[in-house]
Amino acid sequence: MPAKVYTDKDADLNVLKDKTLAVLGFGSQGHAHALNLRDSGLNVIIGLYEGSKSIPVAEEKGFEVVPTSQAVQRADVIFVAIPDTKQKAVYQRDIAPFLKRGKTLLFSHGFSIHFKTIVPPKDVDVILVAPKGPGHIVRRQYTEGKGVPALIAVYQNPSKQAKKVALAWAKGIGGTRAGVIETTFKEETETDLFGEQTVLCGGVSALVQAGYETLVEAGYQPEMAYFECLHELKLIVDLMNEAGISGMRFSVSETAKWGDVSVGPKIIDGSVKKRMKAALKDVQSGKFAKGWVREYESGYKNYNALLKKGENHSIEKVGARLRSLMPWMQKRSIKGAQAAY
Repeated sequence: MPAKVYTDKDADLNVLKDKTLAVLGFGSQGHAHALNLRDSGLNVIIGLYEGSKSIPVAEEKGFEVVPTSQAVQRADVIFVAIPDTKQKAVYQRDIAPFLKRGKTLLFSHGFSIHFKTIVPPKDVDVILVAPKGPGHIVRRQYTEGKGVPALIAVYQNPSKQAKKVALAWAKGIGGTRAGVIETTFKEETETDLFGEQTVLCGGVSALVQAGYETLVEAGYQPEMAYFECLHELKLIVDLMNEAGISGMRFSVSETAKWGDVSVGPKIIDGSVKKRMKAALKDVQSGKFAKGWVREYESGYKNYNALLKKGENHSIEKVGARLRSLMPWMQKRSIKGAQAAY
């Protein structure tokens, strides 16, 4: 049975009208939620730690910026818009001591709640509102009178109003213009981690590198390997995004289609699916989460080493040179890039 899709008529902004909404963090999602909620006529303050580089950015946008703990004390709804890796420490220091009955904690990803790196008191509502798009798209779609589809979930509901608050927040950021689907913290977290690891990031990265290496090791020029295994991937993904897998197949040549349906399943075969199931089991059991928490709490040693190894792969050097020949392509540097808070 298809999931119910909630739209504007199912959500009431008046639920949030007389409340103070605190956005903790002013990064990708934080800035988009804050701006959209304010433009929806709601009262938004920004909570940041002393010395945060985001303070002048938020103030330039006209927001009142206060220390995180003060924002928590003043707010009725508190959006924890900070990276998963920082949430536990910030919660213990600046959030937990100031939570009172009747307040609402809101997340855009369920990791900290589902894996209990954060355990809120039972007398506060805990909800999730997760737009299925990056912050700049959430903001741009809103300013254009449209919206990005979103997920909502309720983890704790002592007030019996949690779902109404989640829907109102989703409406305030434009989500109900596109459509909102209800999920659970468990489902959102586990499917998100699985997708990142096996398909969207891990799977695609490993597949691209393996294809590139296979061609180069067979004696083909690295430039040709880059074009065929990485550069043209965007064309295929865009077609899938617009019209599904069948729509993509409709748009490519018969030769490409035949290679797709006859060779693809031999590459991504049952053994791959078996390992995907093992990865999913590690997510569901909490094994992955425990390992990740241990990794970042001990200083990111393996994490940084693996990222460095990837940055030194020859596909990166070849790609940088070829992208410099493409003036239409937006260039991005990864140096110094990190999640904002």
